[in-house]
Amino acid sequence: MEVLSVTSELYPLIKTGGLADVAGALPGALNETGVTMRTLVPGYPAVMGKMTGGREVASFDDLFGVTGRLIAGRVEGLDLIVLDAPALYERPGNPYMGPEGWDWPDNWKRYAALSWVAAELGHGLVEGYRPQLIHAHDWQAGLVPAYVKFGPSSSLKTVMTVHNMAFQGTFGAEIFPQLRLPAHAFSVEGVEYYGGVGYLKAGVECADVVTTVSPTYASEIRTPAFGMGLEGLLNNRSDTVFGVLNGIDMGAWNPATDPALAQNYTASTMQARQGNKRAVQEAFGLDASDGPLFAVVSRLTWQKGIDLLVANIGLLVAAGAQLAVLGSGDAELENAVRSAAMEHPGKVGLVTGYNEKLSHLVQGGADVMMVPSRFEPCGLTQLYALRYGCIPLVSRVGGLNDTVIDANVAALQAEVATGVQFAPPSETALADAIRRTLALYADEKSWKKMQRRGMKSDVSWEASAARYAQIYAALIGYSIDDSASD
Repeated sequence: MEVLSVTSELYPLIKTGGLADVAGALPGALNETGVTMRTLVPGYPAVMGKMTGGREVASFDDLFGVTGRLIAGRVEGLDLIVLDAPALYERPGNPYMGPEGWDWPDNWKRYAALSWVAAELGHGLVEGYRPQLIHAHDWQAGLVPAYVKFGPSSSLKTVMTVHNMAFQGTFGAEIFPQLRLPAHAFSVEGVEYYGGVGYLKAGVECADVVTTVSPTYASEIRTPAFGMGLEGLLNNRSDTVFGVLNGIDMGAWNPATDPALAQNYTASTMQARQGNKRAVQEAFGLDASDGPLFAVVSRLTWQKGIDLLVANIGLLVAAGAQLAVLGSGDAELENAVRSAAMEHPGKVGLVTGYNEKLSHLVQGGADVMMVPSRFEPCGLTQLYALRYGCIPLVSRVGGLNDTVIDANVAALQAEVATGVQFAPPSETALADAIRRTLALYADEKSWKKMQRRGMKSDVSWEASAARYAQIYAALIGYSIDDSASD
């Protein structure tokens, strides 16, 4: 079965968040199910720098007013088709924003071009390659199902995956005449959204199947609290909306072999984590202490509940705990954490920016990974934490609810607990969860059992890749056995 994946970022080539990790890991996981997946990705500088052995398979004299070409090749184990259009993608830094932190004003064009090319590939643009299905990720690929629906008649099917409903890609109606869509596509059944153009809305409306990244989030987005204005549409097509839990790359995230760690370890050699703890303390300017080390690896935003964390830093410090925060985001929240670090030297540390290597070390050395999000479609941080024996402390939303078993009395007695959950996402509920976590940490025997239990959790892609293969096969009329023999 041939599937084309369309994404705006892809680990290990270009990454701003979990989308890249998912898009990078899924093709390999699907290999075991008989699905062959190629990935269409923009030709950002970081991507083009890796495409030295690629070959040109198509070219465009007028790609939304610019020239471009498609380059096919294999990089970092991934089969890629790269849209090389320098006028659209040859820009420094973050793929979506300029150096001043504002979205590129032509993002509508950059990702319309990506989506249009994806649909053209689906309709046989490149000789010898015609996918049976296109899997589009997030708003940047949201127009793919619209270009297919309003394009040439074909059997091509589309799947739209929503990684975060909060990011929808909405633009003014004035761009519609430039989108290469028929006039009737500007309608409720097409791309129109409150008088403008909605890229994610178009994907949700026009795709054959909509998936999101956890079962709980699939339910949440059909409510006003989480649907961000699309809950009505999602409820109208609820029989084709599925929650498929994300997994992680078990090779890239393996504490036994991870080169980012000061000391590698397994579930039976947990004492080696102590060396990593010291390395984390040093990296964040913290005192060498045997007390509990809490950590956050996250965008520092309201969604991620960082204000709830800031409100509880005093509680952590007073209890003899330390806090290491890795990330950046809203200036006000970033400054609040920085101020706490200055107020509590040796107890609170902040490292700003994106640092993949340091994020691995934090997972391997911290005792507790905090994810106090107000909403979290899936979350990967808590999955990495489980894999590394770092106890997750999470809010009971989205994928956090689906992947962490709360250490309540019943779960502890049954010896199934893997972390601590709290609800609702509030300062007081988080404070109570911190106190529970501190009490658990004081019981060394129970704590180590919980760490080992987390390390044995199945956080791989195996089950979820099989579920995607089932969805694909059902759409194109294959049985799983048929698709596995393709």
